[in-house]
Amino acid sequence: MEPADLAGRRTGKRTTRFTGLMRSGLPSSPSQIDTAVEPLIHEHRRFYPRADVDVLRRAFAVAELYHRGQTRKSGAPYVTHPLAVAILLAQMGVDTATLAAALLHDTVEDTDLTSGQIHADFGEEVAVLVDGVTKLDGSKWGEGAEAETFRKMILAAADDLRVFVIKLADRVHNLRTLGFHPKRSKRERIARQSMELLVPFAERLGIYVFKRELEDVAFATLQPEAEQAIAAAMEATAEDRAAALRPLVARLEKALADANLRAEVVVRDRHRYSIYQDHRRNPVQPTDALQPGEVSRITVLVDGTPEECYVALGVVHGVWRPLPGQMKDFIALPKYNMYRSLHTSVVTGAGTLELAIRTPSMHRIADYGIVSQIQDAATASRREARQAARRPELEWLRNLLAWQAHAPAADFLASLRVDLHGSGIVSFTPSGEVVPLPRGATAVDFAYAIDTDLGHTAIGAVANGRLVQMTAALENGQVVEILTGPGSGPADEWLDAARTGRARVEIQQWLAGRRNEAAGQAGRRLVAGALTEAGVDLLDLETDGAALTAARELEYHDLESLYSAVAAGTVTLTDLTARLLADAPRSNIGDTGQAPNA
Repeated sequence: MEPADLAGRRTGKRTTRFTGLMRSGLPSSPSQIDTAVEPLIHEHRRFYPRADVDVLRRAFAVAELYHRGQTRKSGAPYVTHPLAVAILLAQMGVDTATLAAALLHDTVEDTDLTSGQIHADFGEEVAVLVDGVTKLDGSKWGEGAEAETFRKMILAAADDLRVFVIKLADRVHNLRTLGFHPKRSKRERIARQSMELLVPFAERLGIYVFKRELEDVAFATLQPEAEQAIAAAMEATAEDRAAALRPLVARLEKALADANLRAEVVVRDRHRYSIYQDHRRNPVQPTDALQPGEVSRITVLVDGTPEECYVALGVVHGVWRPLPGQMKDFIALPKYNMYRSLHTSVVTGAGTLELAIRTPSMHRIADYGIVSQIQDAATASRREARQAARRPELEWLRNLLAWQAHAPAADFLASLRVDLHGSGIVSFTPSGEVVPLPRGATAVDFAYAIDTDLGHTAIGAVANGRLVQMTAALENGQVVEILTGPGSGPADEWLDAARTGRARVEIQQWLAGRRNEAAGQAGRRLVAGALTEAGVDLLDLETDGAALTAARELEYHDLESLYSAVAAGTVTLTDLTARLLADAPRSNIGDTGQAPNA
């Protein structure tokens, strides 16, 4: 959602049920609604010719009614934003329920429409999606609103990944109109958040069309001079690069045809941010003569089986010499985001070129990721679309769910950024289990990624046969074994060494528990000493329940919390001792054989 001009936003509570509004007629005429929503319906019917598009008309009518009087920073009516988001998703082939939710995605957050009304008039599926992308109220949640909103979105996406899909489309359109924000600081904050949090989510879901656009617009906002230099250099060398690539493409097409492969050779320029990443040490200047391999990528689309992709790879290597160690097989071993292709780098007359080889279905997944799978399922049935949007087997999502509930808001976003960082390593257990970790991860992160108890009992690690400390950084491809021992536990320095959110949260909880236990023991000694001077044994009061009763009266759920409060000074020793002595059976006083102080 982009902050709107809120003047006149709430001109009065709309408490009428929407079904009643539909029966009595909406303020906008049906012809106006049809005209506005026609581009959306046109795109949707390309994928779903028999879709119930009346749902989309109704959803747009509700969005227009409730957003009426709101405007974008550009001055356009606010409803143009959810409509643009829905059209963006329709062009990708998402299902009808997702489009309805996209049209309504800001209504609960910015108007008087309630989730209950959406549920009643559009069903549970649409209501859940809208709720998943609705921000929490900053006036109620304060500085933690952003963190808690992302936490809420992750929990919703665990049940339905379409929540992420809508959120990403929402942010793509907001970035397209980011220039209308008058404050540079606000533009940069939105761009930075997009780069740090939403780009990784787009990559995790395999939606590279969103990832590329989010990165380029955020890059242009945060580093405009560098982005403009790359754009100028790309434009200046476009004709020369095209001329150099034409004969190479023709040669490859002929070789593929000679091998009886039906294949299309596609040349596509890389997006500007990826070029920037390759030239960090030597930034691109506007006058630089960028080579074809620096800007362009060649994709071979094999109209056949995955096995024929390997045949095409052999053809490519027969035409040009491959660079050693650069071939990657993501068909046999797909990426975590379902991406499948063969990658190789070859030496040509125009320099080094990178190629990807895949089938058309792999190509669609390479661009649209989870959306492609949901779209394929939705053509069968609505139920299968919902099932395709539930992916509990996704390792990265399981990892987030494992630790997010225990992370305080202040630490949550920082840990989330680390866990989502695209640049990572792969390590292995001795049995061959793959353990993906962020770059810079240590044996501490590895242990907790396997199991919490393994982390808590770890005393060291063996990486590729060599003994290493738990705080040692791991390298890509290492086989790691965790050594354990009785009576061990996380050390304070582990917290500094941990990179993953799960490891940090688990260590923080363990250390906090240990501190609470130590404080509880210190507090108990203070209370026991004071009672002993009064001739009362604290153990007797704990045994007969008098001590626990006192704890509950003071709103502490157990004795350790009470004693910790005594050690911290939250509960005074004098007050607690007086309370316990007042409740103590008279027979307990003096049992220690010591006389009470006068």
